[in-house]
Amino acid sequence: MSRNVKKSRSKSSDRWMKEHVGDPHVKQAQADGYRSRAVYKLIELDKKDDLLKPGMAVLELGAAPGGWTQYISAKLGERGRIVATDILEMDGLNGVEFIQGDFTEEAVLQKLEAALGNRGADLVLSDMAPNISGVAVSDQARAMGLAELALDIAGTVLNEKGAFAVKLFQGEGFDAYIRDMRARFHSVKLRKPAASRARSREIYAVARNLI
Repeated sequence: MSRNVKKSRSKSSDRWMKEHVGDPHVKQAQADGYRSRAVYKLIELDKKDDLLKPGMAVLELGAAPGGWTQYISAKLGERGRIVATDILEMDGLNGVEFIQGDFTEEAVLQKLEAALGNRGADLVLSDMAPNISGVAVSDQARAMGLAELALDIAGTVLNEKGAFAVKLFQGEGFDAYIRDMRARFHSVKLRKPAASRARSREIYAVARNLI
């Protein structure tokens, strides 16, 4: 690795740390007892698009560390069903069925489908993102790959009137992905939550009602 690459990564890490320490959403998450600042993105999406209702069945992809899961659980109440999955470990939450593993593997996918049962899912949420390598082209391709997997599983488990919300990154493959979503759902909206950092290419797509 060249010194320039090391220096660039060091500057990037320093910038992230300064942003993180001074981030009002980080401080608010600590005060509110949430596991991550990302929860405020979901809260805004929920307020704008009325995603979560008591008693729903929800599949959450990329759930760790569980900030979104905490909010989902509170909104769904005791009658709701939450199936959450991640390749990383996640501390348990009451009423949440967590399945650790890669859902692209058949055994893990079968566990997810079995957990949801014949009812399927009323909502599929994906906040998945790849580990950043620093190589923009590669990172974007991997991010879009995860989004495509999420779209495929949503098409498999969602009820006809269900909804799907997914994190995307603007760049190569983004426009084609949105066209694909619009071919599969009656409604597709793009959202940039206030909790998303301004310099981030991150954006969320919210789709409803399978075609």
